[in-house]
Amino acid sequence: MKMKHLVLTLWAFVVTTPLLWAFMSSFKTDSEIFDSPWALPSAVRVENWGRAWEQASMGKYLLNTVIIVGGALVLTMLLGALVAYCLARYTFPGNRAIYYTLVAGMLFPVFLALVPLFFVVNQLGMLGTYHGLILVYAAYALPFTVFFLHGFFRSLPSAVAEAAFIDGASHTGVFFRVMLPMARPGMVSVAIFNFVGLWNQYLLPLVLNPDPDGYVLTQGLAALAISQGYKSDWSGLFAGLSIAILPVLVAYLLFQRQIRAGLTAGAVK
Repeated sequence: MKMKHLVLTLWAFVVTTPLLWAFMSSFKTDSEIFDSPWALPSAVRVENWGRAWEQASMGKYLLNTVIIVGGALVLTMLLGALVAYCLARYTFPGNRAIYYTLVAGMLFPVFLALVPLFFVVNQLGMLGTYHGLILVYAAYALPFTVFFLHGFFRSLPSAVAEAAFIDGASHTGVFFRVMLPMARPGMVSVAIFNFVGLWNQYLLPLVLNPDPDGYVLTQGLAALAISQGYKSDWSGLFAGLSIAILPVLVAYLLFQRQIRAGLTAGAVK
């Protein structure tokens, strides 16, 4: 048991050290980053964050990302829960075929679909638009959402749904008023996983979002790394990196209990 704790402690150190170092470097001057990379900053220079937020347009990129990821997350969770519930609780011809087709979508590399996806989105007039990226993001995250929630809905007790039907509830009422609240741990868990995956998505916006004014954070960070690298503004680069990391880190810290509960609750009947 002690060996497991030692390995986990070592792994936590390996993961957290680069994050802490980048966050600490965002408050340093460029000379301090190179002369004393592991020392604490001589003073907290908040202006580095302000420079990254305004001059590097990280604030605009953050807003674009929140709109796109937020819209895609709502659409994915609604459609994914409906599809997973129907496939898990109802028997009809083609049920297994639909389920395995969606699961197979998880195995398809996204970069193989970039070229046809570009032409489809372009012909629909949605290239470089919020709603275009929201729809593509939702389609990208839907297979995993259905796969995750399918097993969770199957594990929920049928007696509660049957009692609701006896009381006169409709199928829609049973889903939204009974089964969906019972599936809350699984919904929260898959929502966090989707949030992290969509927040860090780079290939899809790189191909489908060519307008610099509509860049998401991953595109903005790539542009910032190039521009700040030429300017030798490394403190601004680390500040922009910290701005991109902070929302995901805060989301995980706030919902870590729900993530663990969702991962285990769906596995026990």
